[in-house]
Amino acid sequence: MNRQPQTDDKPSGPKAGKLLQSGIIFSAISFATGLGNLAFQGVLGRHLKTSGDYGDANSALGGLMTLLALLPAAATIAVTHYIAHFNASSDHARLEGLLRGCRRFLFRFTIAGSVLAVIAVKPLSVFFHYHENLMLVTLGCTLLGLWASFATALCQGLAWFKRLALIGFLAMTLRILFGSFITLNWPSAETAVLATGFSLLAYLILLFWRKDLSLHDEPIPPWNRELAHYFVISAAFVVGNFCFFQGDYLVSNKFFAKGDLDAYVAAGIMARALPMTVAPLLTVLFTSRSSQRAGGIVAEQLKLMGLSTLGLVFGAICLFILRTFCLKLIGKYSPEAADMIGRFSITMVFVGLLQSLAYWALASRWIKISLLYGGLGISYWLALLFLGKSPAALLQTMPVAAGLAFVALFLVWLAMMRPRKTGELVQS
Repeated sequence: MNRQPQTDDKPSGPKAGKLLQSGIIFSAISFATGLGNLAFQGVLGRHLKTSGDYGDANSALGGLMTLLALLPAAATIAVTHYIAHFNASSDHARLEGLLRGCRRFLFRFTIAGSVLAVIAVKPLSVFFHYHENLMLVTLGCTLLGLWASFATALCQGLAWFKRLALIGFLAMTLRILFGSFITLNWPSAETAVLATGFSLLAYLILLFWRKDLSLHDEPIPPWNRELAHYFVISAAFVVGNFCFFQGDYLVSNKFFAKGDLDAYVAAGIMARALPMTVAPLLTVLFTSRSSQRAGGIVAEQLKLMGLSTLGLVFGAICLFILRTFCLKLIGKYSPEAADMIGRFSITMVFVGLLQSLAYWALASRWIKISLLYGGLGISYWLALLFLGKSPAALLQTMPVAAGLAFVALFLVWLAMMRPRKTGELVQS
């Protein structure tokens, strides 16, 4: 008899009454991890004294590294949804076969993504003004990150939220310890990026659960019309997500002077923490809705969206009030950075709201909304590229463009959620 994969929840997926609890627990652990990552920013802020090093390091991590990994990220999300669907169906024999098939599928995409990253890194670094040494270190970390995303897909698809949170916490600890050592002795943007690459070794902890991941059934090829359809949706989601949340890193690195870049990135680190804080709720929402889109679970899913919205607004208010204190925590306070926090926070509230709608549409396989989200993201980024050639101009454009994008997406989402004649919500 084939052994059933172990999950943190029962194989049938999270029940309605436990979904909110899972999201809160995952968010609490991830919040602690986020505080640790802010501590890492404090290390960089105090160790990187040369003007521009702090901005260069974070821009490479958040901009160039993420851009190079977009293709495998889309495949990872598509497979996460696919695995979650069969994990909730209790069809364990088919689940094991699909897991083996999905591993091969993701392996091939990881190889393709690695080759694409090697090819694209040079022209991208030239266009967005990343110097060569930083480019090479970022490429190496990207290649490690592609394999880490493979492990993340398996954890999310099997509802291993607690294990994901544990890995994230361990990675944060490694990042702080190694980053403190290496940037103290060799302070540079390159060593700061290298600390993030070293933290990915935390994923080796999955070897302790290798028995839970060992599969014996014949692999079932996952590639079919359904997965192809979902891959298109996932690609649109990934592109939109990058453009809204991190695309401005590329714009600022291309146009800003080094001193301005440091202040802008410092303000952005604090503001970007808003959607990152509620992201675990959206991860639970995505995995739940991928497998269950009707019945009492829908009310719990809407509660997760509401809780993430409250977290965004409350966090933005607190950040604005405590902006001087927060910037001093990471060692990058300046009047210029403090002045940027307000508009940056408004932008990130809209980005967080956009992400919650996009996660809902992604898990529901609403292709029109997902494609709209990707299209709005590209339009948003192009507006920043053409209009944001100084910090003031960029921060004037961002909240307006993000707000308009949210209104457009929200209206379409509401139309998709309209009641049927039978009084039930549209679920697909």
